[in-house]
Amino acid sequence: MAVIDKLRIGTRGSPLALTQTGQVIEKLKAHHSVLKEKGAVELVVIRTTGDREQSRLLSEIGGKGLFTKELDEAMLRGEIDIAIHSMKDMPTFMPDGIVLHAITERVDPRDAFISPKAKNIEDLPEGATVGTASLRRKSQLLNLRPDLKVVPFRGNVDTRLDKLAAGEVDATLLAYAGLMRLGKEDAVTSLIEPEQLLPAVGQGVLAATCREEDLRANAYIAALGHPPTTAAVLAERAMLAVLDGSCQTPIAGWAQLDGTGKLTLQGIIARPDGAEKAHVTMSGLASEAELLGTQVAERLVLEAGPSILDAIKSSGPDIILPHPEMEQAPPDAGDE
Repeated sequence: MAVIDKLRIGTRGSPLALTQTGQVIEKLKAHHSVLKEKGAVELVVIRTTGDREQSRLLSEIGGKGLFTKELDEAMLRGEIDIAIHSMKDMPTFMPDGIVLHAITERVDPRDAFISPKAKNIEDLPEGATVGTASLRRKSQLLNLRPDLKVVPFRGNVDTRLDKLAAGEVDATLLAYAGLMRLGKEDAVTSLIEPEQLLPAVGQGVLAATCREEDLRANAYIAALGHPPTTAAVLAERAMLAVLDGSCQTPIAGWAQLDGTGKLTLQGIIARPDGAEKAHVTMSGLASEAELLGTQVAERLVLEAGPSILDAIKSSGPDIILPHPEMEQAPPDAGDE
């Protein structure tokens, strides 16, 4: 039997990242029997800037691709062939020589509400403290409940659950997709419907990157593609590209494809303090997903107006500007 070159797959070292990568490896083996051979796949764990800087908010440390940069560098050096990420961690524009794939079907994109003191957001006591590292979640929470106190809250899933159990906050929000992948659905108090809190761009979707010229790696990844998910992600990320979303930008986006080929995209842009938000919903053809994303973004800028845009710009230097390349991590990057 011929021996194939080892496929080296890079990932962050968090429990969720390792679990997600393991799930992708199993899917790769199911599609490519040659990868079932002993030693055909090697898992390479790489620590990223976002993982090292756990004591600071992502909006403070900035930088391109806080959860992807080191993996990109290892790939360009030829040390890994494929990298697996959460799609919402991905910078809007990829480094030269690296291509991005949306892989496997999107799982539930909703946020999960977790609290020992209330069944849902509405039931939280007045002035309750909610922990989150996501400005998207913070702004939408404060839009719903201006009385809440929202405080910074970082760490992997277990760390946040431990902090919650220790009483550091009254409630927290996490992506339900990550909890499901970790088998921690029992931790969820209730699920938050998108009508109440719109998800992050790419939430619930796994991403894979590889070198553009690496035909072998591209072929392996392409076999896992889910066209409806890819169309939705293209629309969401096109919206984000126009808005130039960063960790300092409260942006949310969620696209859904129906059975007729119609793609519907919802987008939100809000003041960081939640005092105002603009919410746009538009539909188009799945084959024109990126055009739809651009149209939603342009409408959002018009709907937001000076009061929202000025408040966002004053919170950071790289907001709603026509940069050729995004300078910060995207909204919700690393916020599991």
